[in-house]
Formats: sequence, C-alpha cells, structure tokens
Amino acid sequence: MDINQLDALRKKLEENKDDVVISMLLEDKIKELEKQLKKGKKKRSVNREIKYLTNAEFDKLMLSFKKAEKLFLLDKKKQKFKFYERDKLIFLLAYECGLRASEISNLKKEDFHENSKELFCRRLKGSRNNTIRLTRGTSKLLSEYIGYENNSNYIFLSRKSTPLSRQHLTRLCKKYFDLADIPKEKQHFHTLKHTAGVHLADCGLDIKEVQYILGHRNVENTMIYFDFTSKQQEVLYGKLGRD
Repeated sequence: MDINQLDALRKKLEENKDDVVISMLLEDKIKELEKQLKKGKKKRSVNREIKYLTNAEFDKLMLSFKKAEKLFLLDKKKQKFKFYERDKLIFLLAYECGLRASEISNLKKEDFHENSKELFCRRLKGSRNNTIRLTRGTSKLLSEYIGYENNSNYIFLSRKSTPLSRQHLTRLCKKYFDLADIPKEKQHFHTLKHTAGVHLADCGLDIKEVQYILGHRNVENTMIYFDFTSKQQEVLYGKLGRD
C-alpha cells in the first residue's frame, strides 16, 4: 500500500459519495491506510541517518578551545575568540546532558546545584525534564562561570545581556567546528546531542539509561543511537558465551 492507493481510494470515495454503504466502507479503508502510512513514516524517521562526532573528532573539538585561547591572546583587538571559556562550557554541557541549542539558551542559575554537581534540564519538543550529574571538571567550570556577576537569571548571555539565541549558538558551532577541521556537514549544534547518544551507547549503557540522560519521552528516539555502536553487540554475544 502506498500514497497512490490512498489517492485512488479518495477519488473513488468522491465518485460514490451518494452511496452511503460504499462511502462508509471506503472511508474505513482510507483511515486504515492513513494509519499504516503514518506508522511507516515514523519507522523511517527513527532509522534516519544522523551526524555525530567520532571520539577523535570530539577530542579535536575540545582542543580547538586551546587554539582559540592562543588566537585570542595573540590579537585581543579582533575579539573573535574572546568568549572561548564560555563557549567551551556551552559545548560541554550540551554534550554531557544531550541538550539542544534552545535548551542551552534557557538554562538558569537556579538550575545548577553546586553541591551535588547536578543540572536541571528543561527539555523542549515533548522531551522529559530531568536532572543530570555533571563531570567534576565541567561542574567546576560552571560554578566558576556563574560566579561572575551579571543581573540576569540566565547563565549564558550575549553582549547585549540577553539569553543566547539558537542562531547565535549555531554560529558558535560552525566557528569552533571549523577550527577543529570537522566536516561542514557535521557543523550543526544538534550534532552534539547525537554525539552524546552514540557515545553513551558505545560506553555500554542500556537503552533505558541513554533514554533517561537524553530526556527522550519515546524510547524509539533512542534506538537510533544503538545502530552506530558495536559495544552492544559485544555485550550481547558475551551473554551468549560467544566472546
């Protein structure tokens, strides 16, 4: 069954609209076909190809901030990399918590609990809000960054003292990914969330654990990351005694 069949049934329904019985049968058939097509689209979207960073590429991205620091110190007037410390923190939080650009923009000072090193993440697009424990290094950077005085409740601000926009974060992504020689097709902020998903799966976490960290409401959205890792296959064959 495909979209052509659906069009043909709709045409037939129009031709037989005066016949109550045939119309009812055709309407039921159309509804059934629409459900099947919708289900098929959902399945295809889960199996779509994603862009993510390999471990080597992610390491290069982190090293790009050291390059940015050197470039800034060489020529402070240009100010292209003036906020490299803030930008590194943004990328680390996006990676460790699997955050979208807009979710980074919405982070508030009250969301960070320094004693427990935990960050409350307000998820968008129907995802579940959750609280993620940060690595010690990232927690320290965030604590120091929040310590700088500003009059806003938001953590990350632009030069105009407004929360960073999604477009601003996209530009930052392109700038540092380019500095790290990462391919153009991967230079999108959402690449960081996909990278987190693949790396978590590759660490041997099960699908429910990865689902929780990424804040997915539907586990089908998490399944895609397990197509890109061999770790889960190793665990599977280990349980079967086929090491």
